[in-house]
Amino acid sequence: MLITLVIPCFVDLISPQAGVSIVSLLEGLGHQIDCPDELGCCGQPNFNAGCWGEAREAARPVLRRMRNSEAIVIASGSCATMLKVFYKEIFRDQPEESEAHALSEKCWEFTDFLVNKLGVTDLGASFPHKVTYHDGCHGLRELNLKRPARQLLEKVRGLQLVEMKEAETCCGFGGTFSSKFPMISAAMGEVKCASAHDTAAEYLVSADSNCLMHLQSLLSAQKQSLKTLHIAEVLAARS
Repeated sequence: MLITLVIPCFVDLISPQAGVSIVSLLEGLGHQIDCPDELGCCGQPNFNAGCWGEAREAARPVLRRMRNSEAIVIASGSCATMLKVFYKEIFRDQPEESEAHALSEKCWEFTDFLVNKLGVTDLGASFPHKVTYHDGCHGLRELNLKRPARQLLEKVRGLQLVEMKEAETCCGFGGTFSSKFPMISAAMGEVKCASAHDTAAEYLVSADSNCLMHLQSLLSAQKQSLKTLHIAEVLAARS
């Protein structure tokens, strides 16, 4: 299968190894990867700020570029939600409305694609560490993805998954929310960090690099030994 891989801005700029791991995993399963590096932002920051006109301008090149894609995999729950759910909203009653609906049917968040499209849960990974998992808001609440990531982690050799009490609680990043309300955002993140710390896990894992960036900054400020890691990097590990 030829897979069009969408690498969100945060993955590209902050955690490129997550993108490299995704490519390695998908190619290891026998698929070809088309990664359109000419595309910029999907438009989610503008959408979140209520600037739908600007969001449409950012989204139109994405629609055109993905028109003939067989399957589209997105390395983030938030950006996957933008393409799969919110494009249908911003293009409602627009000339591109039907194209946005067609795109939605081909879009998959990374863990969802592995488990529910390909039927793959065991990638041969080995990661002998205790981890806890953070559910990103968009993946959990908009895409209804709770199980796929855990199904994948359960098959990793040596990995011990310990659920934290606040697994489904927002980390406080929220895109533009963290910029507009930094004190509230940090306080929410501290609740998440404390819950993760209580599990005695070595790694805080998620499918969203934006959440992980926010949480790692707080953990580093607290001089915590707990580290953040994108799930793709765990699944690509062969330690």
